[in-house]
Amino acid sequence: MRLLPDALSSGTTAAPPSPTDHSAYRQALGTFGTGVTVVTARWQDHDWGMTCNSFSSVSLEPRLVLWSIRREANSYEAFTRSGGFTVNVLSQAQEPLARQFATGSLEQRFAGVPLDKLASQRVRLSGAAAWFDCELHQLIDAGDHTIVLGRVIRFDSHDTPALSFWRSRFSRFDTAPA
Repeated sequence: MRLLPDALSSGTTAAPPSPTDHSAYRQALGTFGTGVTVVTARWQDHDWGMTCNSFSSVSLEPRLVLWSIRREANSYEAFTRSGGFTVNVLSQAQEPLARQFATGSLEQRFAGVPLDKLASQRVRLSGAAAWFDCELHQLIDAGDHTIVLGRVIRFDSHDTPALSFWRSRFSRFDTAPA
């Protein structure tokens, strides 16, 4: 294996960004396209919800998934102390919901949203491409975030195109020709 200088391996002749350049770091992370989810929880007799794109599968046996939450988030305590959560994988038609659950009060986030109550008493968003109802499995300290691991207890999916997020914009996953 031959090691190349950073300038050659990146295809540019410019020096790489400074390690302290947060904007460049965020821009580089944005080149990785992700799905878009809304995570919900039930805590202190209230439904909580937030848009999240850090969702990922972890294990098939046992069925584990993860997502991360910023420690300074207003909903941090609800998601880390409620005992569980539901991940709603948004369909392409649900881009407005991604925006709605990204800001505002809890009342504003849930206003006019068609919901279904699960056996866990958590809610799932109607029309989602998939959903995963989870019991809290583990919390992992990770810098300014906490990684939330959940054990999937119920799930479902539909043949609905999912919403994606790439380079700070909502997009769509296209299927490759067969």
